[in-house]
Amino acid sequence: MADIDTPDTQLLIADMGRRARAAATVLAAMPSPAKAAALRAAAAAIRAAEGAILAANAEDMAAGRANGLTDALLDRLLLDAKRIEGMASGIEAVAGLEDPVGAVIDERSRPNGLVLKRVRVPIGVIGIIYESRPNVTADAGALCLMSGNAAILRGGSEAIRSNREIHAALVQGLAQADVPADAIQLVPVTDRAAVGAMLTAEGLIDMVVPRGGKSLVARVQAEARVPVLAHLDGINHTYIDRAAAPAMALALAVNAKMRRTGICGATETLLIDRGFVDPKPILVALAEAGCELRGDAEVQALDPRVQLANDEDWDTEYLEAILSVKLVDGVEEAMVHIAAHSSHHTDAIVTEDAETAVRFLTGVDSAIVMWNASTQFADGGEFGLGAEIGISTGRLHARGPVALEGLTTYKWLVLGTGQARP
Repeated sequence: MADIDTPDTQLLIADMGRRARAAATVLAAMPSPAKAAALRAAAAAIRAAEGAILAANAEDMAAGRANGLTDALLDRLLLDAKRIEGMASGIEAVAGLEDPVGAVIDERSRPNGLVLKRVRVPIGVIGIIYESRPNVTADAGALCLMSGNAAILRGGSEAIRSNREIHAALVQGLAQADVPADAIQLVPVTDRAAVGAMLTAEGLIDMVVPRGGKSLVARVQAEARVPVLAHLDGINHTYIDRAAAPAMALALAVNAKMRRTGICGATETLLIDRGFVDPKPILVALAEAGCELRGDAEVQALDPRVQLANDEDWDTEYLEAILSVKLVDGVEEAMVHIAAHSSHHTDAIVTEDAETAVRFLTGVDSAIVMWNASTQFADGGEFGLGAEIGISTGRLHARGPVALEGLTTYKWLVLGTGQARP
């Protein structure tokens, strides 16, 4: 059941939206060097605030443990010196990217002499609703600012202390570079009614990006009256073809599942061709890495540690050290299984057969399709985008990791010399 917005919450979001709209007007006309300088100042402020951020995160972690957060959620929430440096470096990486605003997508001339251009422009005000991961505060703020958009950030209550310290550092950096503080705003309350107010803020928020669990994304997609950019699940598959190199297949299967089990790019189902030379070492390596394996009787016969899978397993995003395993007869059966169970996020094939790989790459309808690579690379930073505001599995506007270009739209510029339409 949706939360009922209180007048105070509605007024809060409306006020934030108006201030964000004013800041977005300034950002849309801001030169690329000025936006980059602001982000570099923000990155420096993040580094300087490391102690305060870690102290706040320690409080969030203690509260999370007391409230029974799962290990996967605690891992998302945790900050350390390395992750804070990663945030700062990510902001600097965004500052170094090519600014898409003002880029000419295409240009044409009409027989009557009119010159038409499609030019990239910011979307306007972006609302980001997210859970657990405090690094989203930095990533989303940086991406929105560099693409000329104002951001309204609503983090989860479990990370409120961490988010406040990160946001304070960001704003400090913006102030040093003479960028409006309202360019990146953090919703100051944890009341879930603020989410509802953001979803219905037509005319104030131009697009909403949810980053979180299935229930959050489902709610956003069901209730939003503004456009939504999101993915619901990351039910990702790795298919090991009969022509896969055994050592590569083993290494990629373990990495795709176990590097970080709680991210949306983790493989959740492993498909192995019955013609593959020997699947047993892969199952052994996964089990010895601490992964719980689930499969049918055929897979159980390969390793006694495999538990019997049920129908729900093939449609489950575990986000923990659990993996469904199935044997298939070739790439076509693998693709049939993926079509039936994939969330259209990321799916990968491991093979030395280029023809089979091309069949998989062209035939699998997912936002990201990989050949001989771990699904854990499904990340904007790994794509060279600096950071990502999210992964989109939709078919309109943007798909896959969404970064600067995905946060722009376009307008037509029509240049004439006095033409009047007959």
